[in-house]
Amino acid sequence: MDVPTFVIPLWADLTAVGLGGIQGALFASGFRGQRRLDLLGVAIIGILIGMGGGLIRDLLLGVAPATLQRNEYLLTATGAALLGMLLAGVFQRLNALIVGLDAVVIGMFGAFGTSKALTLGVPPVPAVFVGVCAAVGGSVLRDVIMGLPVAIMHVGSLYAVAAGAGSTVLAVAATLGAPLVPAAIAGIAVTAVIRVLAVVFDLSLPEQRMLYRRRVAAETGALPIVKP
Repeated sequence: MDVPTFVIPLWADLTAVGLGGIQGALFASGFRGQRRLDLLGVAIIGILIGMGGGLIRDLLLGVAPATLQRNEYLLTATGAALLGMLLAGVFQRLNALIVGLDAVVIGMFGAFGTSKALTLGVPPVPAVFVGVCAAVGGSVLRDVIMGLPVAIMHVGSLYAVAAGAGSTVLAVAATLGAPLVPAAIAGIAVTAVIRVLAVVFDLSLPEQRMLYRRRVAAETGALPIVKP
């Protein structure tokens, strides 16, 4: 039985990788003093963000990493990172544009991951999981290698949630029989809209306050504890 294949258009994949590389450079430009990065450090951050999601996606799916099968991926990620470093001042003045591009990149990685998983026969729920991992994988690798708290684990604007919503829309539409390309476009749009709204209106998931307050109350005797 032949294993189904899923081919992401090269231009689309390289666009996502290139934008990820620029985001890596903008992230690196925020470091000052002893933590500032050199050319190699910026290139590594750009490669991690631009290619990390695709690597994690393919490892989860047990297939050869697509980003390691062609020269263009590494060249694009590295070149975009160095370009982003040189033009960091210009990009930072275009904050609204960068936020929009960031949202689209998240949606693209999520859509590519979910679509590839569905095509390989992965059920819808795990396929959404693969899509979310692909969307946030680059930023997770970035935070780990820089020794920073993993951003998606803490209170902040909706990032993984946006990717999850878009990937879910894609998976549901595809399961209901919609063509994969229109479903992917819808998923990217949903992800981008949620991400942009989260940044503009400073939206985030509720904190663990209720659980924390109850735990503190129990420890201080404010709540009766019934033992079996």
